Amino acid sequence: IKKSKRPNSPRGKASFENISKRRLLKTGFVYDTVMSYHATPDPIEIHPEDPRRIFKIYSIMEKHGLLAECKRIKSRKATKEEIIAIHSITHYRKMRATTKFNKRSQYIDLEHVYDSVYLNSSSFESALYAAGSLIELLEALVKDEIRNAFAIIRPPGHHAEHDAPMGFCLFNNVAVAIHHCMKKLDVKKTVIVDWDVHFGNGTQNIFSKDPNVLYISLHRYEDKTFYPSSRKGAADYTGHGKGKGTTVNIPWPCSGMTDADYLYAFREIVIPISMEFNPDLLVVSAGFDAAIDDPIGQCKVTPVGYAHMVHMLKSVNNGKMAIALEGGYNLNSTAMSALACMNVLLGDAPPPITSNLTPKKECIETIEQVREIQKEFWTCL
Repeated sequence: IKKSKRPNSPRGKASFENISKRRLLKTGFVYDTVMSYHATPDPIEIHPEDPRRIFKIYSIMEKHGLLAECKRIKSRKATKEEIIAIHSITHYRKMRATTKFNKRSQYIDLEHVYDSVYLNSSSFESALYAAGSLIELLEALVKDEIRNAFAIIRPPGHHAEHDAPMGFCLFNNVAVAIHHCMKKLDVKKTVIVDWDVHFGNGTQNIFSKDPNVLYISLHRYEDKTFYPSSRKGAADYTGHGKGKGTTVNIPWPCSGMTDADYLYAFREIVIPISMEFNPDLLVVSAGFDAAIDDPIGQCKVTPVGYAHMVHMLKSVNNGKMAIALEGGYNLNSTAMSALACMNVLLGDAPPPITSNLTPKKECIETIEQVREIQKEFWTCL
């Protein structure tokens, strides 16, 4: 992706004639180096959820001149009350207790207690900053102080459950921030589009009974063999109680999914359902581990593919959307994908797709299965 020539951008002065006030607002972003302090207790171990992930994204956006066009939102720690509105007080206290450990072995022992989680003395503070900073960013978006937003945050959150950390996630950033906005601000309905390659079990469980939060997840599933191996990641799980019909799972049966597959899913399922739901707010749980060359996701989505997904999502709710970082474990692929998304948030058209746009047979079959299940709830299908 080449550095944009901003003077010739469609965001130049002429493009601002006769457009809405909202279009005049800047894109917001949030970032803080404090979130890099969460690291493995072993100083020589390089973990996939690498602290350098957010710096790499920040630095490439800065290098390409994008952040100079944005409004930086001040980061902050989430309060205890904001966290326990989603998580149990026991979970909060257990995470807080890790700040007082005085032996490295205590942190290492916890790796055997929790599912795919590491901790150090700074993890609790980093996690509070991730959740609190996303709250601040969404507040600015909801109050029309910014047009759209990108949260460069970690540790990620979508696996974190009500009462436990899980899958590299300590607190569920997206859930905490959305709950805050829906309780404190004029947000009645929210769409979460989770394109992380892993099923966001925590986010789905937290909102599965809520008819006002639509959760759409595209993830590798492979008949429940791919992490987190939850039955609720299947296509036929649609929510619970009053929330039935507001969970939409698009479970890929194999690795190697491409731009063509994701864009087909967006065109056929994600965008029509999101438009029909008509949200006040749209949040992307943006894991970039479906990106090409990611060692865990093993899919083939390119930066251009991600750019087109963001472009399509801008058709929902006048583009009032925030992208919140989740996974993504190839530093370069993650940074380039995030850069492509930010370009589109700023108003650039996505580059043309030059690869084959024919979806796989497995993709078409999955989408037809999802359509058959979801048509009970959505007239657009």
